[in-house]
Order: sequence, then structure tokens, then C-alpha cells
Amino acid sequence: MSQTFQGSLVAMVTPFRNGKVDDAKVRELVDFHVTHGTDGIVACGTTGEDPGLDVSEHERVVEMIIESARKRIPVIVGTGSNSTAHTVELTRHAERSGATAALVVNPYYNKPTQEGLYQHFRTVAESVAIPVIVYNIQSRSAVNLETDTLARLVRDCTNVVGVKEASGSLDQMSQVIAACGPDFSVLSGDDNLTLPLMALGGRGVVSVIANIVPRDVAEFTHAALDGDWKRARELHYKLFPLARAAFLETNPIPIKEAMAMAGMIEPEFRLPMCRMSESNRTKLRAILTSYGLLP
Repeated sequence: MSQTFQGSLVAMVTPFRNGKVDDAKVRELVDFHVTHGTDGIVACGTTGEDPGLDVSEHERVVEMIIESARKRIPVIVGTGSNSTAHTVELTRHAERSGATAALVVNPYYNKPTQEGLYQHFRTVAESVAIPVIVYNIQSRSAVNLETDTLARLVRDCTNVVGVKEASGSLDQMSQVIAACGPDFSVLSGDDNLTLPLMALGGRGVVSVIANIVPRDVAEFTHAALDGDWKRARELHYKLFPLARAAFLETNPIPIKEAMAMAGMIEPEFRLPMCRMSESNRTKLRAILTSYGLLP
């Protein structure tokens, strides 16, 4: 399977209004990303508060985003859960709805063995024809997909085409790139590590801060892909304060607060996600003002 995922893939927020998904705002945000150069949309992931959506909401958000994108840019749907059977159901729904690919996180809470992880991802990949991108994030799932396990998956499943690497370990990222080959898309799961990962051969980022500065993140990743490291470094350091601010509290709290400050969405969350503390909101406002995003 030859499709390569690269550049700036936004981990899109799910906007709420009065406790419900804000359908009009979902469509507006899709158009915003298409017109501002984002290379792809990742729907219903961590930043999209998917754990707070029920199944019917998840499916409706997926369908709205795919319909609104109108094939102008790829839509990658977060379909992972801690149940293999449920993950298969969500991944098949994404495929039926026209998704370009599925992003499948490590099963969380269960703490499967490496063999269990292999069987989980292989079962999901074999249930669909669309590409599958593995989402490796031990900090949220309690388990790390080891490089040998990932390489085995890539050998055995032709539609496992990439990984969103959120281990925070450049050593592990180097191992993955070496083990899985040049056609395998290794994407940063952390905005602040995008530059070093791409210098190692990574293909881009699943970005939180692209929600608010999509053009800058796209230009940054394209400069790196083109080998213009001087420009890539300049943009890295421009974006770096935003990347750090995005984790003043648990993602997606800071990015949704930032978007609300900029008038893009309402500052609404699904419990147990909640509003940012006032002290951190003051810090965030100062960073956004310095960047030029607020008056």
C-alpha cells in the first residue's frame, strides 16, 4: 500500500456548545484547515475528546468531517479502544464512511503483552482495506509498542503504513525508522519533537497547535520535507512557545482554551475534562498575545 502520510496532520478538536457537539463549528473548522494548508485531519482522537463521545456522536462527527472535507484533504479517523472487537467496529464504520485511514491507539488500561498488542493491531488491520496508522503512546495507554512488534506488524500487514510516535523517545523513533523502512510514515505525536524527528527521517506531525496556527505548522513541516533546515529551525522556535503552552494542562484543555480566546470555538469540554485554571489561562493568554494571535 503506497500512500504516504506526511506534513501537518491536525489533531482536530471536537467543538461543543451547550453540552452538544457543535455541528456548524465542526464543518467550519474543516474548511478552515483546507484553506490554511493543513495536509490532513485526524478526527476523534485524544485532542478530539473521543473518550467523552458516545458511539452515535463519534459516528456523526466522523461522517460530518468526511462529508465536509469532500476529499480535498485526507481524513484519518481515530478508531482505537481497549476492546479489539469495538475497535474493529469503529474502524469498519470509518471505512464505510469514506475515511482515508484509521488511527488506532494502543489498547489502554488492559496492559496487554507484546503478543496481545500484535494480535490486536493485526486483527484490526485485517478487518479493513484502508490504511492503518498505529498510535503508540505509553503515557495514556500504560503500554509501549516495542519496535520489534511494530516491525513484525509492518511485515505481516500491508495496510499498516505508519505510526504516530508519542513515546517522547528519539532513540525509539530512530529504531522505528531504521526497522520499518523509508516508505513507512513515522509521525511525531508531540509538536515540540517534530523538528528532531523529521531530521531523523520522520514524515511530519499529528499536531495539536495546528488547530490554531495551521499555516505555520504546514510551512514548518514542508520546509523540513524539502530539506530547508534553516527555515524549519526558524519556524520550530517560533512555534515552540505554543507547543509548550499546549501542555500547561492535560491536552486538549489548553488548545481549546486558546481557540476560545481567539474566538474560534466555545470553551466547552466533556467531563472529566474541564476549564483551565485561571493562573494557567493568564499564562496562555500572554503566550498567544506574544505570538500575535490576540490583540
